[in-house]
Amino acid sequence: MTPHRVLITGAAGEVGSALRSLLREHLQGQFPILRLTDNRDLGEAQAGEEIAYADLTDFGAVLKVMEGVDAVIHLGGIADEDSYENIRTVNMDGTYHVLEAARQAGVRRVAFASSIHTVGFYPRSETISPTVPVRPDTYYGVSKVFGEALGRMYWERYGLEFVGVRICSFQPRPKDRRHLSTWLSPRDASQLFARAVTAPDVGFLVVAGISGNTRRWMSPEGWDVLGYVPQDNAESFAAEVEHIHGDESEITEQRQGGIFVDSGYVGRAGR
Repeated sequence: MTPHRVLITGAAGEVGSALRSLLREHLQGQFPILRLTDNRDLGEAQAGEEIAYADLTDFGAVLKVMEGVDAVIHLGGIADEDSYENIRTVNMDGTYHVLEAARQAGVRRVAFASSIHTVGFYPRSETISPTVPVRPDTYYGVSKVFGEALGRMYWERYGLEFVGVRICSFQPRPKDRRHLSTWLSPRDASQLFARAVTAPDVGFLVVAGISGNTRRWMSPEGWDVLGYVPQDNAESFAAEVEHIHGDESEITEQRQGGIFVDSGYVGRAGR
């Protein structure tokens, strides 16, 4: 399956901005048209791009930008903890709008930016498969669990294929010891999401969104289905960042979700 037009939601965000340029450079010919959408400025359209503004909370606007789309990379939403009301409105209702609009528009595949925070309360001593019971650490994590569950329903009920990519730590390079396990490099993210919308016959699938890190806490289960072969390994930066970490007696240094597992962490809600 080779989509002709791929819609990227949240294209003005951190991951979306990186994927925009990398997908255009790395996958020329496979994605003749990238349709970019956000409710923030996306700049000028480059060759092979279409820009169509929409707010995820507006179903009519989402349905409009979905016209003529073959596959969706859904990156849009709040990428941090926030109030329950904001998380519900943007991340949960917004993901419903994307999936329902995709169904109505006849889209074949949605790749969803899920998160390590679906399983953030697991100890760092455990290697986590995509099939373990969820242990979300925040309302944000709950919204990603909701997105995966909704994707499962849309696959089972309507035949809309769905790949959930549990992004761990998307960064240009690792910044601390935790990232030696959780890092996802931009070029690996680009490959992974590209595979998520082009690999044949995936049905419903959830995979770890990390590079080929030696110290990873998540198993590579499902990577073979997509044909994803990471090019980067955080271990290359170990000497630079291994000493950067918090108090090891704190829960935030013991669980995979990091600072998100702190009961006092409120993210954007505290700004």
